[in-house]
Amino acid sequence: MFETIRVETDPRGVATLTLAREDKHNAMSAQMIAELSQAAEQLGADDSVRVVVLTGAGKSFCAGGDLGWMQAQRDMDAATRSAEAGKLAAMLGALNTLPKPLIGRVQGNAFGGGVGMAAVCDVAIGVDTLKMGFTETRLGIIPATIGPYVLARMGEGHARRVFMSARLFSAQEAVDLELLARVVPADDLDAAIEAEVVPYLSCAPGAVAAAKQLARDLGPRIDADVVGHTIAALAARWETEEAAEGIGAFFDKRKPAWAKG
Repeated sequence: MFETIRVETDPRGVATLTLAREDKHNAMSAQMIAELSQAAEQLGADDSVRVVVLTGAGKSFCAGGDLGWMQAQRDMDAATRSAEAGKLAAMLGALNTLPKPLIGRVQGNAFGGGVGMAAVCDVAIGVDTLKMGFTETRLGIIPATIGPYVLARMGEGHARRVFMSARLFSAQEAVDLELLARVVPADDLDAAIEAEVVPYLSCAPGAVAAAKQLARDLGPRIDADVVGHTIAALAARWETEEAAEGIGAFFDKRKPAWAKG
C-alpha cells in the first residue's frame, strides 16, 4: 500500500510507523507526506492499535525536506507553494493529534522537518550519537510549519537558542532543550522504547485518548489560525531574494552571498 513508509503491528497492538526512504536519509517528499497523513488516519481509526512507535530506517531519522520536493517548490507559484506547505502542516497536525500514544524512536540524525517529526511525538527517545538542527535559515527560509509543535515542546526560551541559528546540536543538548526525553546508547534504544510502550498496554485505550486530548486542549494553542499563520509566513519567505539566493546556492553547491564563515 505504501512506498515511502512502512506500518507493522504486533499482536499486542503496537504499531511501528517507519520512514522508509533510507537512501534519502528519510527526507520528506510530497509522496511521503501524503502517505504519513493516510497512515495517521488509519492508525487513529484502528481500535486494535494501542500504541504507535515512529522511527526511521537506516542511519537517519529524518533529514527534513527532500531536495527534489524543495526544488519543485522553488519553481511553483505562491498559491501552489502555500498548498504544499498546507499538506505538510496537515500531516504534522494529524500525527500531533493522533488518538494513540505516539512514541518517537529517534535512531539517527534529525534536521529541519525531522525535528518537527520528533516534536509531535508524545515522548521521543534518541540515540546518544545523533545530531539535530533547524537548518532552514541557511537556505533563507524559516522553520515555519513545524514551529507550533516545536514551540509547544521546547518553550520559547529554549527555542530561541537554536531556532534561528541553524547550528547543529548534540543528543544531550536536545534533552536539555526538551526535544528528547532522554538519550541512550544505540544498543539500548529498543529496550528504552519498550519501557515506554508497556505501561500503555495496561491502560484503557479510550481513557488514554481522552487524556491526550485534554493535555492538548490545555497546552499551547495550535488551531487553524496558528497553522494558517505559519503557512503564510513560510510562503512570504519563499518570495524573498534571500530565499532565492539560499536555495539557488544550495543546488549550485556554493556559499550564499551572506555566508561569512
